Amino acid sequence: MLKFRTMQVGSEEALPSLLDQSDGQGPLFKLRDDPRITSIGTTLRRYSLDELPQLVNVLRGHMSLVGPRPPLASEVETYGHDVRRRLLVKPGMTGLWQINGRSDLTWEESVRFDLYYVENWSVMSDLMILWRTGRAVLHASGAY
Repeated sequence: MLKFRTMQVGSEEALPSLLDQSDGQGPLFKLRDDPRITSIGTTLRRYSLDELPQLVNVLRGHMSLVGPRPPLASEVETYGHDVRRRLLVKPGMTGLWQINGRSDLTWEESVRFDLYYVENWSVMSDLMILWRTGRAVLHASGAY
């Protein structure tokens, strides 16, 4: 998955020292004021501009415009059988998780939105999600 780099070099090596400060739940690591993020990275993330390169992934057929949040391999390793259902469809650049809270969602809420999407997909729901994504990105709520 392509993205603009928003973190300093060596950010993965610094992760273990930050794990106890995580604002995320379950396998998600989120830190509202992550010291590894560059100053320009903060702006790119706030308005989801760091994700624009994912359009290349969409054109290549590796991702969809709308779908479940793309997981990290380390997250997938912790998935239970029920959560693995979110892997039945391609991950998306946006989805119910983005228009309903982004990083402010709990792990359980994020999974619930992704599973609902997988089980209830329709063209109309994709169009509605795409429409609402613009507002979510412009307001930058839950983006960090």
